[in-house]
Amino acid sequence: MASEDELVEHYDVIVLGLGPGGEEVAERLAEAGRRVLGVEAHLVGGECPYYGCIPSKMIIRAAQTLAEAGRVDQLSGQAEVTPDYTKPASRIRAEATDDWNDQAAADRLRKLGGQLVRGFGRVVGRTSDGRPEVAVGGRRFTAEQLVIATGTAPALPPVPGLAELAGERLSPDGLVWTNREVLQVRQAPASLLVLGAGAIGCELSQGLARFGVAVTQFELGDRVLAVEEPETSKVIAEVLERDGVQLHTGVRIESVAAGGAGVVLSLADGRSFTAERLLVAAGRRQHIPELGLDSVGLDPQARVLEVDDHMQVAERIFAVGDVTGKGPFTHVAVWQARVLVAHLLGRPEPFGGYAGLAWATFTEPEVGRVGLTEQQARDKGLPVAVGRAEIAANSRGWIYGPGNDGFVKLVADIDRQVLIGATVVAPAGGELLGLLTLAVHAEVPLATLRTMHYAFPTLHRAVSEALATI
Repeated sequence: MASEDELVEHYDVIVLGLGPGGEEVAERLAEAGRRVLGVEAHLVGGECPYYGCIPSKMIIRAAQTLAEAGRVDQLSGQAEVTPDYTKPASRIRAEATDDWNDQAAADRLRKLGGQLVRGFGRVVGRTSDGRPEVAVGGRRFTAEQLVIATGTAPALPPVPGLAELAGERLSPDGLVWTNREVLQVRQAPASLLVLGAGAIGCELSQGLARFGVAVTQFELGDRVLAVEEPETSKVIAEVLERDGVQLHTGVRIESVAAGGAGVVLSLADGRSFTAERLLVAAGRRQHIPELGLDSVGLDPQARVLEVDDHMQVAERIFAVGDVTGKGPFTHVAVWQARVLVAHLLGRPEPFGGYAGLAWATFTEPEVGRVGLTEQQARDKGLPVAVGRAEIAANSRGWIYGPGNDGFVKLVADIDRQVLIGATVVAPAGGELLGLLTLAVHAEVPLATLRTMHYAFPTLHRAVSEALATI
C-alpha cells in the first residue's frame, strides 16, 4: 500500500492562479528548467485576455469609430452611421478569446515543460521541512516555493435584491451582468443600468452608449473615476452625458428586482429606473479568505498580501498581481512576475519601486495617470506646485477639433524640483503618458524637462505648456 508521502506530488514551484502574473511566472520558470505546477480554476491567462484589457478595448475601439464618423458633418462632409454591435461582438469571440477557450494558453505552458491542474488550490500547511503544501480537489502537492497569483473577481455589492436577481450563477442570458458576462453577449441590449463609475463602469457605459444602448449609470460616490484628479472626473462626466449616458452620482440604491423591461432599480430618494439588463461594475473581490492561509501562519482576512521587493510574503511563499494590492493592472502583475522570476533564478532583479506606477483608463478622451494626485501629495506634506495646460488650447488639440476635451496636469515637488505625479486627459492620453512616466520614475529634473525639444504641432507639447505654468 502506498505511503501518504507517495500520494503527494512534489514540484519546485507551485503557482496558484494563472492570470497574467502567474502565467508569466509559471512559463518563465518552466522554460528555465524548473519543475512547475500551475493551478487555475477558470481560464489560463486570466481576466485580461478574456474579459478585461483586450476584449473590452475592442468595444471601445469600435465605439470610437462611431464617434469619429459622427464628426464628419462638422469637419469634412456628410456621413450616415448605423451601429452594428454584432461586429465587435464577433471579433471578441473569434479573434480575442477563441470563444473563451484557453487551450492554446494551456498547451503553451505544457510545451515549456510545466504541468497544469484545473481547480481551486488551497494551502493546507507545510511539510516537516517547511515546504508549502497545496490541495486541489482530492490531490495534494508540495513545492520548494509557492507563488500566489489568484487575482480578483467581480464583486456584487450588498444591494437588497441583487443576490436574488443574480441567482446562483451569472450568465450572458441572465438579468445581471458583470464585466465578464457583458463581454460575451452577441447583441447589445436596448437599455442598461450600470452600477459603478470606476474605470470599468465608465469605459463600458460610454462604449455601449455609442452603440445606441440607453445607459443609466449610478455611482454612490460624489464623482466618477474617484481615484483620479477631480478635474478628470469633471471632464469624463461631461463627455459621458454628451454621449447619452444618464449619470447619477451621490446616490443610495434601495433595491433591485425583476420587473418592467427586465430590471427595476429603486433609489433611496424614491426614484426608480428600469432597463433590460443590470451591469454591476462596483469593485473587485479578493480570493484571500478562501486560500487557507491560516495553515501557514498568514492572516486569511488580510485585505492584501504584503510583499517585499522580491515579492516574498513569508518563508518560501511569494505573491504577484492583484493579491499584493500594488495596483490592479496587468502590467503591474507581469512586472512583479519578472522581478520574482529573476529572484528565484538568481538573476539581476528589475525592481524599480512603485513611485512611477502608471495606468490608463480607455474612455474617450483617455485618462493617463502616473504617481500622486495633487491631493495625495499634499496629504503627504510635500511642498507641491501644479502646472496645467488645456488640450483644446494646444495647437494639435485645436486642430483636432471635436473630441479634444482634456488637459495635462503636472504635480511637482518644488523642493526637489521633480515631478511626483501627472495626469493626461486627451485623445490617446495613455500614449502621451510615456514621457511623464519616465520623468516621474527617473526623477528627471524640471529644468531638464524644460530644455527638451517638443515637436510642433503635437499633443505632447501640452507637457511643455504645463511645465511653463509651474
